[in-house]
Amino acid sequence: MLLQRAIYNEFCETLKYRRVVLVAGPRQAGKTTLVQQLVKDLGHGSYTSMDNTQYLKAALEDPIGFVELAQRPLVIDEIQRAGNELVLAIKLAVDQSQDKGQFVLTGSSNFLTVPNISESLAGRLQIVHIWPLTQSEIAQAPTTNFVDDVFRGTGSTRPHAQAAPKTKPDQYMQITCRGGYPEVLPLPPRRRSQWFNSYVETILQRDIADISGIRKVKETRHILELIAARSANELVMQNLVKDSSLSRNTVIDRVAWLERVYLTMTIPAWATNLTKRATRAPKIYITDSGLAASLLNMDPASLLEPTNSTSGILIETFAANEIMRHLTWATTQARLFHFRDSNGPEIDLLIERTDGKIIAIEIKKTLSVSRQDFRWLKLFRDRLGDRFIQGLVLYLGDDTLPFGDRLTALPMSILWTAQPSVD
Repeated sequence: MLLQRAIYNEFCETLKYRRVVLVAGPRQAGKTTLVQQLVKDLGHGSYTSMDNTQYLKAALEDPIGFVELAQRPLVIDEIQRAGNELVLAIKLAVDQSQDKGQFVLTGSSNFLTVPNISESLAGRLQIVHIWPLTQSEIAQAPTTNFVDDVFRGTGSTRPHAQAAPKTKPDQYMQITCRGGYPEVLPLPPRRRSQWFNSYVETILQRDIADISGIRKVKETRHILELIAARSANELVMQNLVKDSSLSRNTVIDRVAWLERVYLTMTIPAWATNLTKRATRAPKIYITDSGLAASLLNMDPASLLEPTNSTSGILIETFAANEIMRHLTWATTQARLFHFRDSNGPEIDLLIERTDGKIIAIEIKKTLSVSRQDFRWLKLFRDRLGDRFIQGLVLYLGDDTLPFGDRLTALPMSILWTAQPSVD
């Protein structure tokens, strides 16, 4: 079954205003399906993939001819494999015509940081990010957006609002271990683990090795596993260096490549004059909780064990990824940060709107909440004053509960709008 993507309308709208649109994100997240759907819906245009050897050879041998002869919009899947000459040919074409929606590119490596591509198409290119499926997309629920809702203070984000669909702890753990990659959804747990292992090996051996020349796949996988164990925590490079037994330069290089191919993401620290002592280290996350669980060899049963400390980082990884994905198609223009003061106060996630207004979020793996869970949110509210819109604690319980001025506890299932199916 073809699942409707929440980003699709935003993607189509972007094509009306930009000459080139890049759909960027990890392999198997649905980029190819999205652009093929576009060509089908338009009824015209041409689709090519640089994973196809024949197309790749043609693009490398005659990039200008490859671009000139194709019907518009020309869709080029996995553009990073063709290198700089094809991108320069696209630049030449769009500089000769101001028509919108001429080219749709996809990339499983960050277009702006791939070493073999020096041309950025600055001023001509709009990037649309696509990630593995959100829970609302999996459920094919009515499309609402968590980020838009919390800034508007509407609907189920208000205190005393109608309860979100009840989700049991074991369901949360199943959802977390499943993740959002479309091909994983119908697979039984054992097959999912096999899929994730093959997926990582393919990216390390193909995307990273082919573009970077890095051949030591085991080293890179080891660093990825170390990051999985630190997901939802600050990225402290010296600790990674120590635990990996590799040189600092090697670790820095591998960490950069893992983010470049969208296996990891970093969320920067937030700081203003109000918090001069805030740390500058970003938090690092695996970009899919199912992938993180697989790298850590965790399953739903093990995560339910009371002494399992890994469940906390996986639940936060899951929630952070859901919110990041909602940001890609929210009408609210906002960015995601984390906060930690050198004196101790820390907040898992901050969503800052372009006008400086902020939603602060704490993520808990518990079934209940207390005033203690709001201590840093309350402090942050008092520091920011009117800039502070809401402080939220997302937890695994069922009730929406007020905890004072602009402070609310919400079921984590508020991140989607219908009960997701779980195998």
